[in-house]
This record gives sequence, structure tokens and C-alpha cells, in this order.
Amino acid sequence: MQNFDFDLFVIGGGSGGVRAARMAAQRGARVALAEVAAMGGTCVNVGCIPKKLYSYAAHYAESFEESHGFGWVGEAPTLDWELLKTNRAREISRLNGIYIQLLKNAGVQIIEDWATLAGKHSIEVGGKTYSAKHILIATGGTPTVPEVPGREHVITSNEIFDLAPFPKRLLVVGGGYIACEFASIFNGLGAQVIQAYRGAQVLRGFDDEVRAFIAGEMRKAGVDLQLNTDVASISKTDQGLLVTLKSGATLVVDTVLYATGREPLTGGLCLDTADVAVNEAGAIQVNTHYQTSVPSIYAVGDVTARLQLTPVALGEAMVVVDQLFGPAAGKRPRSMSYDFIPTAVFTHPNIGTVGYSEADAREKFGAISVYSSDFKALKHTLSGSSERTFMKLLVEDATDRVVGLHMVGADAGEIVQGFAVAMKAGATKAVFDSTIGIHPTAAEEFVTLREPVKKPA
Repeated sequence: MQNFDFDLFVIGGGSGGVRAARMAAQRGARVALAEVAAMGGTCVNVGCIPKKLYSYAAHYAESFEESHGFGWVGEAPTLDWELLKTNRAREISRLNGIYIQLLKNAGVQIIEDWATLAGKHSIEVGGKTYSAKHILIATGGTPTVPEVPGREHVITSNEIFDLAPFPKRLLVVGGGYIACEFASIFNGLGAQVIQAYRGAQVLRGFDDEVRAFIAGEMRKAGVDLQLNTDVASISKTDQGLLVTLKSGATLVVDTVLYATGREPLTGGLCLDTADVAVNEAGAIQVNTHYQTSVPSIYAVGDVTARLQLTPVALGEAMVVVDQLFGPAAGKRPRSMSYDFIPTAVFTHPNIGTVGYSEADAREKFGAISVYSSDFKALKHTLSGSSERTFMKLLVEDATDRVVGLHMVGADAGEIVQGFAVAMKAGATKAVFDSTIGIHPTAAEEFVTLREPVKKPA
């Protein structure tokens, strides 16, 4: 029997990699983890966490303005961009330290360098070669920028958090959730924001009514959202960055943020050395057990380009650990279902969604009933804001099961999370109807929608 240096070698210290390494070590496995950058990956360092902190910061401007309707008098304070950046960086450093300590406490050997595959059971890091019975690739993804003339002048979401100085005029290129979030955030922080998207509507893949509703709310909030618009070139001038659109129109901004997609971070891993297969998009191909084309090598998270969500990577990591080293005492082996995974978009207002869009529900289930509501939240009866809330339920007629739930409004992510549990459990519209709402809240609207706005033909 071959002796290995480690039972598990993890490449990548993001959410999935850290979770797998820590839990495998707690099962008694000999584990190493290689990470060349700050521990925690995209989510902790340049993704979910700092983005949500900046989203909180951006909400204060509108909150100060809205407070006048509730009797508060006085001028709103001004944003100290440098202080916000400093406080965010301190919090991220604290989280980096926590991740490292969790790994060390579990007995994981951390190797701070770039790792490459040297074979089916071997990894090269910093000039040294290690052997492992199992290898897990969890290197995540990275932003991509198309080959547009002047692309050397643009930034991605990796650089947006530490811009100096604050971009008073910002162009956001893209229509996905990252583009929409940063357009909302920097608009709230006080920038003049233009968002350009080549498609007919933002947030492709989301419910069409949700897409149209959030586009309207973002425009009301001050984002200059320009659809069917794409960039032809970017050049640097004394007045700023001169952006020429394909329509021939021009605009001058301080910063151009490209949020047009992400790709799996596989470059430099030497996957071909071990014959690890990738698909046309460069994502590592895995089976239902997260095994690659090489039985000893596994992959989870964004590097497989399934669902690019931190909780998904965490769930996949736990499936791999339970398969390889057994479940925790008294627990069953984990499994991963991709049905009814809730998600949120931290635009202003937020989006929360779980289940199918209306178009997908009709294709999947045939006859469905649609319930929806569009209203001004109680808060805004005094705040002076024109912001509205939108809610939508999709019900499969044959079973009465709620198969789609969507919300655009304050704290949508917090509200939808609870309903996601009910939908995973198979809740029907009758169960929703029989549930007493908490009054007065926006969330109660989901259990008081009585008449469908669209019935099956």
C-alpha cells in the first residue's frame, strides 16, 4: 500500500476549500491546504462580505434623507471614503485571521504558496512536492474583461473596494448581479453612476417581472441604466476616461468597472499533468460525487461553474468530506440538492428569490397560477421615498405546491431565507394561506395573497 504525505490536499483557501480542510482534519485526516492569497477567497476578501458592508454604508445616505419624515431635523453627514475603506480592511483582516486559526486549531498544515498538480496523487508547492491520497481543487473563479480597446484602463470587482480617490463619475458595464449591486452601492454612496448593458434587460435568468421592477427602482434611485448599450473603446484624457459607445455616443467618467462575468480559476494549476478534464468554458468537469475525470482528484465551488454561490461551495465541500472520511458522529452523510436554492441580490432595494421564474415554471410544470403584489411599504408612507416593494408567488396547479417565490424590497434576502425552508419542505399554497402573518410587516404579504393575477389557460 502506498504511503502518502497527506490524506487530503486542498488547493485553494476560499469558502469551500477551508470548510473541506477543516472538517476533514476534524475527522482525523492528515490535511494540507495551499493558498497563495489572503485566506477566505473571493467571498471574504473581494466578494460577499465587503460588498455587503459597502451596501450597508450606501443605505445610510437614503436613511438620513428619509429620517426627516419621521421628525429628525438637520443636515446629513458626509461620507469619509477613506475611513470606510480602513474599517472594511480591518474587518476583512480579522476574518482572515479567524480562518487561519480555525484551520490551525483543526490541525491543517497551511502552505502559503501557489500549488500545481504534479500527478494524480502529487502536488508541487514552492519547489517541494507532496503526495496525497485525495486532492481537492477549490480555487474559485476570477473576473473577466472582454477584449475591448482600452481595457487596460478598466477595473473589476477585485479592485473596486480600494479605489483612490472616490469615483465621482462611475461607469458600470454589465447587467448581472455584480454589476447591478455595485451600480446601486456607488449610487447610494454619492457617485454619479451610469450602468451600460448590451442586453434588453438586466439580471438575465431571474424572473422577468423582477428584472423589470428592479430596473425601474434603480432608475428612480438615480442610476442611469442604459440598456442595449455596449462599449466600443476607452481612452485616457486629462478630463478622465473617455468612453465611446457602439452607438457613437461618448461619455467621460473617472472609473470604468467591468462586471461582465467570471471564469473558473484554473490557469496555472497544470491540470493537464494529471489529465483532469475541463469543459468548453474551462470549468473542471465533475460527477455527482464531485470527482473529476481522475478518481483521486475532486473539485467544488466556482471552479466547477455550477452555481457560483458561497453556501453552495460549502455544501459541496461537506459532501466530499463525508464521502471520503465519513460523516460526523451521529450524523448521516451529506447530500447536495440544487433545487430551491435561495439567493439574494444586494441592489437598492434588495432582491430575494427561491425556486423557479415564471417562464421556467410554466416550462417545467405546465399549468401554474401566479400571485403578486406591488405596494409602498409602511415605512415609506412617512419617509417621502417613492420606493415600492414587489412580491410574487408561483404555484403548480396540479399539486398546489409553491414552486417560485420572489421579492424586491427592503431586507428581501432575510425574508426569503425563511420561506426557502418551507419550500424545501414542499409547502403548498394552502399552507401559506393557513399561516398567520406578522403584522405590520412586508413579509406577511406572502401569506395573504389570495387571488391569482394570472390563472392557467
